[in-house]
Amino acid sequence: MALERIARTARNGFRRSPSGASARTSEKEMLCEGASTRKYCSLPSLETDTRNRNFLYLSSISKVNHNSFWSRGIRATPTYQFPSAERIVEESDSEYNDPKYPGLEATKPGEKPRVVVLGTGWAACRFLKGLDTKIYDVVCISPRNHMVFTPLLASTCVGTLEFRSVAEPVTHIQSALATDPNSFFYMASCVGVDTDKHEVYCETISKGGLPHEPYRFKVAYDKLVIAAGAEPLTFGIKGVKEHAFFLREVNHAQEIRKKLLLNLMLSEHPGIPEEERKRLLHCVVIGGGPTGVEFSGELSDFIMKDVRERYTHVKDYIKVTLIEANEILSSFDVGLRRYATNHLTKCGVRLMRGVVKEVHPEKIVLNDGTDVPYGLLVWSTGVGPSEFVKSLDLPKSAGGRIGVDGWLRVPSVEDVFALGDCAGFLEQTGRPVLPALAQVAEREGKYLVQLFNKIGTQNAGKALSLKDIPLGEPFVYKHLGSMATVGRYKALVDLRQSKDAKGISLAGFLSWFIWRSAYLTRVVSWRNRFYVAVNWATTIVFGRDNSRIG
Repeated sequence: MALERIARTARNGFRRSPSGASARTSEKEMLCEGASTRKYCSLPSLETDTRNRNFLYLSSISKVNHNSFWSRGIRATPTYQFPSAERIVEESDSEYNDPKYPGLEATKPGEKPRVVVLGTGWAACRFLKGLDTKIYDVVCISPRNHMVFTPLLASTCVGTLEFRSVAEPVTHIQSALATDPNSFFYMASCVGVDTDKHEVYCETISKGGLPHEPYRFKVAYDKLVIAAGAEPLTFGIKGVKEHAFFLREVNHAQEIRKKLLLNLMLSEHPGIPEEERKRLLHCVVIGGGPTGVEFSGELSDFIMKDVRERYTHVKDYIKVTLIEANEILSSFDVGLRRYATNHLTKCGVRLMRGVVKEVHPEKIVLNDGTDVPYGLLVWSTGVGPSEFVKSLDLPKSAGGRIGVDGWLRVPSVEDVFALGDCAGFLEQTGRPVLPALAQVAEREGKYLVQLFNKIGTQNAGKALSLKDIPLGEPFVYKHLGSMATVGRYKALVDLRQSKDAKGISLAGFLSWFIWRSAYLTRVVSWRNRFYVAVNWATTIVFGRDNSRIG
């Protein structure tokens, strides 16, 4: 130990010497933050921890750019490129050339094959739920430890449902993640994939909970399932990410609820000018898809039933505006679209046609020059591929998703599968890219887990063992229909298999009853079904809770 301290002191002294080595050291330290090279490096200030395997990191994977983004289940972190990165690593001391990474090494002969799942969305959780853990060990990696029941998420923003009613812990969905000694859930972000080495590289999100931040590790896999989800589309419009709220996660709903209640309470303060009060209480929703329409309906319900009773001083100022470039609910039947338009208008929701040009802190500007002041702005214009998906050196389908064949395999690499919002059929399959819907993701997860259980019984679960194994019939998706609530005990049910097909279309109270019944049965666990039923009953009897917590 004494000799090691002397050697380390000497090295540190050399780096601080005025001979120019300090500049190299500084650059090398920055390189370890994220240089784009296949070589590895560790942080000089953490040399002692290298021996303890506490903090070692692959700075990058070839052909992968780590841009910052957040999506359902996956987050990539930003890195920086240095032209002299290769030279610095090659010239570095031998102690930095071959670091040992903490994590899970490749499985050995006689051990169960390991399946690594990236994400905890609809596709990932349906896959995890059905995976036979007698055949496989499973590792799930995601920055959130729960699945979100997204069809009911809008209801949590106004207090119709509690937040925990729509969140299902992933260890409840697949108990092996908590009980099996060789299966794990890691709350972390995937920052890189090496398909040649069959390894994924991860970074934890601990916010000060670990001795070294960020903590990085690797996990070897036999089979990799990428279910990274997607992120909201902003179309590059200036100010959207800074000022708008999205509605994809439970924390998004929490922030919307806090902002809405805060504006209600601020608007009651004495001396607030009338124009400012109108702005504070103007809720603007961008996007006329199911999420935007359902949120607008929930908001109008909240205003009609709760705001008018509990915020009587400002009840006449609160307004809801829904802005859509084309028609709302464009995938629904024409008759249902008309019904939704008329119903929302009667409920006080103002419908506007327009395209957003830019977003400012207190107003949005449309393409025709119209200014729309707002106090709350919710952005719901669909989803697109995340930066993590874009950065992967894998074939892409139309729209930038990970390209897959009919069996949801990524054809250019071994043992990698993709499903859900992050995946789409390659053009050569002759199939259209499926919409980013929960039922699509769930059906893909169900298909893939059946495929995995089948190949597992044929001893094809290990890495590089799928050759010459018959996979059976490819995945076929059949649309079961669409549903959306529009507020005040009214909903739409469209049971057509496609936009141009004929089928049953319903609107009104009966549709609302079908909507609630269907989603109550689709909630993942009996615990959450109980929560949802009790929350609905409580809201009907006592109204929505308007406590602002946090």
